[in-house]
Amino acid sequence: MMKKKDAYLIKNVRIVNENSITATNIWIEDTVIKEIGSCTGFLGTEIIDGQGNYLLPGVIDDQVHFREPGLMHKGEIATESKAAVAGGVTSFGCREIGS
Repeated sequence: MMKKKDAYLIKNVRIVNENSITATNIWIEDTVIKEIGSCTGFLGTEIIDGQGNYLLPGVIDDQVHFREPGLMHKGEIATESKAAVAGGVTSFGCREIGS
């Protein structure tokens, strides 16, 4: 059997979604979630042990203050958006700092 392109099985994770936490496995192929549950993947699938860690959906922060204009010595859009991505934030809505 040929190896699937970009196929991952993340085992032993706790998925947080819709007011619940579920201990399970997740199979991802070509950036698409193919199955959540007792999936085992296929030959050539890279297996990742989630070690019981939480798996969260992307977070939307609808009220960020990136210090522009005015306080860029504390942070700016370039630095603060990189920090947001590192924390799992996939979208944000900037709010202007009052004068």
